[in-house]
Amino acid sequence: MEYRKLGKTDLNVSRLSYGASPLGSVFRDISEDDGIKTVHTAIDMGVNLIDVSPYYGLTKAETVLGKALKGIPRDKYILSTKAGRYGAEYSDFDFSEKRIRSSLDESLSRLGVDGVDILFLHDIEFGHLGQIFDEALPCLQALKQEGKVRYIGVTGYPLKMFSETIKVADIDCILTYCRYALYDNSLANIIPDLEAKGVGIINASPTGMGLLTNRGAPEWHPGNQQLFDACHKAVTLCQSQGVDITEVALQYAIDHPAISSTLVGTANPVNIVKNIEWAEKPANQLLVQDIRKLFDKVPVIWPSGYPENQDVQV
Repeated sequence: MEYRKLGKTDLNVSRLSYGASPLGSVFRDISEDDGIKTVHTAIDMGVNLIDVSPYYGLTKAETVLGKALKGIPRDKYILSTKAGRYGAEYSDFDFSEKRIRSSLDESLSRLGVDGVDILFLHDIEFGHLGQIFDEALPCLQALKQEGKVRYIGVTGYPLKMFSETIKVADIDCILTYCRYALYDNSLANIIPDLEAKGVGIINASPTGMGLLTNRGAPEWHPGNQQLFDACHKAVTLCQSQGVDITEVALQYAIDHPAISSTLVGTANPVNIVKNIEWAEKPANQLLVQDIRKLFDKVPVIWPSGYPENQDVQV
């Protein structure tokens, strides 16, 4: 496993990392034993960054992950969790200092640890930036000074949120999802600004929340029909060459040298082994180019959060 420095932190994170949302049965009902075995397999194979949130499975993912981590030496893994998002509705977001502090205490209890390495504000496009910048981020800074968290950051879908945040706040890293993938690599546009500030980059969902899989996007996916159609063509193209599109999607996403780590989520130990083995191989660049061409004139982003916080479709 290759390791990369995360921005200006002293963390060296595995190029492939583990996203624990499936432990909360977010995508399908899972076997808790299989989920725990998946975490153990990932760590045994060199994955050292694990990301979770109280939102995933409405605290179930953190609870199962806590069971999985029991007995594993704390220096064997780097742990991140989040605060601010607790459900699917706008009313389920709370970026107040009081709730962030109580949320962290609750997460630590479920995870069975004294502190986390990274605490993120979860999907800040669903908050009002005045509160994010004036209350929530100062709270994270205070928690960092108090030693409850080592590093802090923000997560979200619109790239605008990261650009706005680094103008006004000193954060250590971001967690972005669906914005550096075969169908949309627009994250690359803001990487120079992030690097200039020493902000580390963690990328998530290289398949675009199921778009670049043989199964295809789930019914709840927020993308548009043109995007779905183009992804179906990409899947068909890969199948014609005897290739699993998820393998190509993963290899493409982890290849950017400025992206410290890419999260993959599964509660199946066989699948985590497969993902780690795929990550060790280079992508077929000719196939990548052919897939990328399929999205040249396709609208690839979708709305997320308050209108004023969204990216403009290019």
